[in-house]
Amino acid sequence: MSHVLRTAEERRRDIQRNAERMGIDDAYVSDLVDTFYARIRADATLGPIFDREIGDNWAPHLARMKDFWASVAMNAGRYSGKPVPAHMKLTGVDASHFRIWLGLFRQTLEDTAPSAEAVPYFMERAERIASSLQLAMFGLPGLPKRI
Repeated sequence: MSHVLRTAEERRRDIQRNAERMGIDDAYVSDLVDTFYARIRADATLGPIFDREIGDNWAPHLARMKDFWASVAMNAGRYSGKPVPAHMKLTGVDASHFRIWLGLFRQTLEDTAPSAEAVPYFMERAERIASSLQLAMFGLPGLPKRI
């Protein structure tokens, strides 16, 4: 069995071609982020958490999230932030908030996705990101949290 080694640029092109095949492009990512965060802001549980942290600075946050999701979904390479420290400083957040976030994200995808395949494609990544953030914020159940 032979293994073909691909360069980072070849992997990047494959990810971009796959995203394009599913109808995922900058216009879709922009629509997804705008629709999703409008729903977040309207949510009785998550809205106040986001408003407390973001206040009137939604335009820069949405631009950052569009770069983030374009980088996640299309390997666009435009996001250079540090999501873990940004989430670690939040207060009043628990695991139930991540379940609500993921539910709203899935519903937004189901309502807006350019193809059926785009829903699990994004959800796999969103669930992985949520798991990483929860691990950083809350540690493993039964184990002390790292400081």
